Amino acid sequence: MPTKYCLALFATLGAGCAPAPASTSATRSDDVARLTHRLPTGARLDPAGTSRDLGSFPLSMIPSPDGRQFVILLNGWREQGVQVLDRRSGITRTLPLPAVFLGLVFSPDGRSLYVSGGNGDVIYRCDWREGKITLADSIILATRIKGEPGIKYPGGLAISADGLTLYAAENLGDSLAVIDLSSRTVSQRLATQRYPYGVVRASDGTVYASSWGGSTVSVFKPAGNGRLTDAGRIPAPRHPSALLLNRDGSRLFVASGSTDRVAVYDTRTRENIALLADPPPNGPREGSTPNALALSGDGTRLFVAEADNNSVAVFNLSARTANSSGAIGRDELSGRVPTNWYPTALDVSGGELSIVSGKGRGTGPNPRLEQPNRTRAPHTNQYTLGQISGTLSVVAFGQLDALGLQTMSARVARANGWDAARPSPAYPPVKHVIYIIKENRTYDQVFGDLRQADGDTSLLFFPRPVSPNHHALAERFGIFDRFFVNAEVSPDGHNWATAAYVTDYAEKTIPSEYSARRHSYDYEGQNRGAPVDDDVAGPASGYLWDLAEKAGIWYRNYGEFVSSADFSPDGTSREGYHATRPNLEKHTNNRYAGFSMRIPDQQRADVWLQEFAGFVRDGKMPALEIMRLPNDHTSGARAGERTPRAFMADNDLALGRIISALSKSPFWKSTAVFVLEDDAQSGADHVDSHRSLLLAISPYSRGGVTHRFVNTTDVVATIEEILGLGTMSQFDHFGRPLRDIWTDRPDFREYDVLTPSTPLDEMNPTTGALAEASKRLALRREDEADEALFNRILWSSIKGNRNYPKPARMPTLEVQRPR
Repeated sequence: MPTKYCLALFATLGAGCAPAPASTSATRSDDVARLTHRLPTGARLDPAGTSRDLGSFPLSMIPSPDGRQFVILLNGWREQGVQVLDRRSGITRTLPLPAVFLGLVFSPDGRSLYVSGGNGDVIYRCDWREGKITLADSIILATRIKGEPGIKYPGGLAISADGLTLYAAENLGDSLAVIDLSSRTVSQRLATQRYPYGVVRASDGTVYASSWGGSTVSVFKPAGNGRLTDAGRIPAPRHPSALLLNRDGSRLFVASGSTDRVAVYDTRTRENIALLADPPPNGPREGSTPNALALSGDGTRLFVAEADNNSVAVFNLSARTANSSGAIGRDELSGRVPTNWYPTALDVSGGELSIVSGKGRGTGPNPRLEQPNRTRAPHTNQYTLGQISGTLSVVAFGQLDALGLQTMSARVARANGWDAARPSPAYPPVKHVIYIIKENRTYDQVFGDLRQADGDTSLLFFPRPVSPNHHALAERFGIFDRFFVNAEVSPDGHNWATAAYVTDYAEKTIPSEYSARRHSYDYEGQNRGAPVDDDVAGPASGYLWDLAEKAGIWYRNYGEFVSSADFSPDGTSREGYHATRPNLEKHTNNRYAGFSMRIPDQQRADVWLQEFAGFVRDGKMPALEIMRLPNDHTSGARAGERTPRAFMADNDLALGRIISALSKSPFWKSTAVFVLEDDAQSGADHVDSHRSLLLAISPYSRGGVTHRFVNTTDVVATIEEILGLGTMSQFDHFGRPLRDIWTDRPDFREYDVLTPSTPLDEMNPTTGALAEASKRLALRREDEADEALFNRILWSSIKGNRNYPKPARMPTLEVQRPR
């Protein structure tokens, strides 16, 4: 279960469904100075045009019938609903809804707006009058059992020309629902491939639905009386999402976010007549993430929202691709328009290109937190997902001529680091890499007391007595006080850490998953609770272990991407821990536990040390070992469980034992160990909610303090370069590998493990407010607990009644705080 968020009941919502009081969004002109704002992904923001602030993670946008407003779907952790923005004044009005996902469509007469209700298994119908929206009704797609999640999860919507029939992609139902609007009932359901997403209707009544978890577009032909008949499938690039028809319906454009492709089809013959590619220049074919489409008014230019490039690609279409004699292009990518973070929706009208960016201007330091108080709603912007708000950027068409696009394309390349020099890598004689992935700590929580670096002791949770090995290893081998995780939470964290990329499926569903608005944890090799060959969240280029397999090197896995269907009362597995990816299973130690707070990290260390002893005995060691060491996650203040300090001490001691054994082996002189967190969502930091801890441990580590920006994918890039594995996405390909942290004067001294002063069996009190609050925490899977509540419980259990301090925002992730 994800983070629980207080959602309004439908009855309560219905009692007050008029628009929220208008709030005026700030309008700012963006300039080159915005390049000082680096994102945790490593990119910088330099958006074109002017930008207005929106609500939480906007996902889709359509113009009002008269074109005066934009209707925007908010799909974030903090809030979900419909936001209406006046294009002239910039004023926004918001209609909160319990849950939504993707779908927005107006009736042909412009008087009704239909909104997909996501986890509610409903379609909301709203009245639209002169730019004002009120909730009028809902159409039930499935009867929900109280307390149970939705089973249909409507997404993309389309409506018939006569306004009598609505078509809805049921994302979790693998079906297209045909809805009779006069009776407000589902008249027909037709099967699609897995996880249908976008829906469009052609002028002849043909309906198309993309399959986000497959590789087809389903085609349905009109059969009379508002019904459809299945007309087969069009093969499409992997995991198709956004769909777009040209004006006469002769061309269908299909975005494939995980392959950086837009496929174009002749709808009469179903022939694939063009495959438009948008990877970065000289980059790999994954990481641009095309996910929204728009055509110019004359149909000769295609605009593609590239979520992970923070840009819009502009294609000049050929006459055949556009099916227009006025098109004189060659299907070439003629340029890019820089945007804010993660563009998700586009509109081309009124002489303007309008761009919705889901993550907007980015995140910053964690705001002030309060102590646990179950009678008061939490501050929703204290949490890393709660910090994310979108923007709407507007660029005049006059700026999109050849010269303008050339200039803006250079800005995109500079902002993403595509134009940076790439020197030949030089590393010490390292033949073995151990990659340890831990859980959810910020830099200040563990290293806030390291005086030689930029820490904040007021945010410190686990000082040296609790984590002596972390401190000693950092002081000997190097401190990184500008290391940032790419991720917000664990589902994207484990993908960033092992694939250097997160698909648009994960990015667009995590906010709902973590706010109790979606219940399908599909992010670590399992879909709907079971391993699958074609993982909906899986990247096309695979994971580190796939690179290792291709390179023919020996690799081992300890606890990453594993599951177990059968657990003993003590939390251990009766049947072993099995990899969720088929090719990973034969390289996985089935005795090494994945995520479980009921299993001490000492047990995990014991399993690894036993296998490591065999490597020493045989004189052979894998080139790559990936290890999960999760117990710094802790169990909060739950009665009968160990204290947060004990969990951290357990994690610290396990890490110390692993490094100590390695340093006393023949492999020490040829090994590098990288230790990082998957994400940093469980705590505060005075620099940014993504700042976390990194250790780079090797006899060849230079030591000292590294102040330069480093992130998760830079570490992945370093591992790839050391082992000669190649790259997976643009993020590791254009990354900033750790080539500058090594010395040619190695220190081969052994490392002696230190024992934390906190007893490993220190237990939480069995009574009290914190114990009571912790009963509500679910901890069977990483991040299953209510993390907003979890953060406050951790703070109170460690800091007592001290208020959480409000830090000053750093203007850039690299800047040092005055000392």
